[in-house]
Amino acid sequence: MKRKLIAAIGIAGMMVSIAACGDDSGSGGSDKSGADAKELTVWLTVDAQNNWPELVKAADAAVKKKHPGIRIEHEYYGWPDKNTKLDAVLATDKVPDVVEMGNTEMLGYMVKGAFAPLDPAQFDNSAAWLDGLKASVTYQDKTYGVPYYAGGRVANWRKDLFASAGVKSTPKTYAELTAALDKVQKQEGDKFSAWYQPTRDWYAAMSFVYDAGGSIAVESGGEWKGNLSSPESVKGLTAFKNVVDRYMHGDKTKDESDRYIVYGQGKSGMIFGAAWEGATSEDPKNDKSGKLKGNLENFVMPGPSGKNLPVFLGGSDLAVPVKSDAQAVAAEWINAFTGPSGQQGLMAKGNLPNNKTDLATLKKDPKTAVPATAAESNWFVPMAPGWGQVEKAQILQTMLQNIGTGKKSVEAAAKEADAAIDKVINVK
Repeated sequence: MKRKLIAAIGIAGMMVSIAACGDDSGSGGSDKSGADAKELTVWLTVDAQNNWPELVKAADAAVKKKHPGIRIEHEYYGWPDKNTKLDAVLATDKVPDVVEMGNTEMLGYMVKGAFAPLDPAQFDNSAAWLDGLKASVTYQDKTYGVPYYAGGRVANWRKDLFASAGVKSTPKTYAELTAALDKVQKQEGDKFSAWYQPTRDWYAAMSFVYDAGGSIAVESGGEWKGNLSSPESVKGLTAFKNVVDRYMHGDKTKDESDRYIVYGQGKSGMIFGAAWEGATSEDPKNDKSGKLKGNLENFVMPGPSGKNLPVFLGGSDLAVPVKSDAQAVAAEWINAFTGPSGQQGLMAKGNLPNNKTDLATLKKDPKTAVPATAAESNWFVPMAPGWGQVEKAQILQTMLQNIGTGKKSVEAAAKEADAAIDKVINVK
C-alpha cells in the first residue's frame, strides 16, 4: 500500500465521556445493539472510493436486503485527515457506525475505550485471520475490530545488475543473498549501495529481531517490559547492523519514507520494503536511471535464521465506535464487506487478504506467490497500553540511528531503548 502507517496519536484528550459509555457484556451492549437501526454511517478512506467502490456497493446491497428501508451514508477521508475528524466527533454523540483505521492506529483507541467489543464468531474469516492482523484488533483478550486487507514486505532487486555480477536467480537462503550482494558491491564500488537499507527503518530492523527470536517488548504478569537488550534481540539487531555496515552506503540518518525515490535514482541494487515500492520505483516519474523498467524482481526475503524473514503486515481494520446506536447492523455491514466475496474483490485489486485460507490460494499463482508467501511469517507491535503513540517508533528509530552510525554499540543502544520503552509502555 502506498502509504505509511503510523501509530495512533493525539487521542488522550478527546474522549472525556467515552468510558462512561462502555459496556461489560463484551458484545457491544443491548442498549446499543441497534438491530433495528434505520441509518448507518460508514467512514472509509479514499482507497475504497477510488479503487473498489463496487465492493462498497455490494456490502450496502447485502445490508439493505436484510434491512429494507435502511439508509447508508458514506464519508471518505484521506489518511492525514481522518483521525483529526474522528477525534473530534468521538467527543460528541454524532459518531460514525463503522470507521476504517490503519492497523497501527487501533491500539490507542482501544485503550481509551473508543471502540465497541465485537464477537469474532460473527465474521466469516475470523478463525483464519492472519496472526499480525488479528493482533492489531485484539486488546486484553477482547476483539475491537475486523481486519480489512493487508500489505506485506518483500525484497526487490535489479535482475540486470545481479546478472552482470554472475547471479542468475533470486536467493533462497540468507547465505546465497549475502554472497550475491557481495559480488554486486565489489563490482559497483564503495559509493554504491548493493542493498539500500535506510538505518531508521524500524519495520525492517524488527524483522531481523523477530527472526532471531527476540521482540520489542514482552509481557509478564500484566506488565510490559522492553526486550531489545535480550540476547536474542541483540543478535537480530547485530544482523541488521551488518547489513547497514556492509551494503548501505547512503545517508545513515534516513528513514524509509523516500526509499522508492532513492531506488529509482539507480544507485542501489536491492531494497526490502512494501510490495508496491519496486513497481513505483520503475515508474518513469521515478526511474531517473532509465534502467529499472523490466529489470526489477520481487522475492521472499530469507532470514539469517534459515527461515523466511518475518515481515510487518501493514493494513486496515474496521471498527465500530462504542457510541454508535447501530452496532449490530454495523457488524453486519463489516462482515458483508470483509467476507469471502469482499476478499476476492480486494485480492483482485492487488491486496493481500485478511485470512490464511485466501492467502494460500495466492501462493499458488506465480503472479502473487511472492507477497503471499512472505506474508505467512509476520509480526506486529506490542499490544501494550502505552504503545499506541508515535514516540515509541521514535525510540526505535533513535536506537537504530545510534547503531547504524556507530555512535553507540548495539548492546548500549538496545539497553537505552529498553529503558525508554519501560517508562511509557504501561501508561494508558
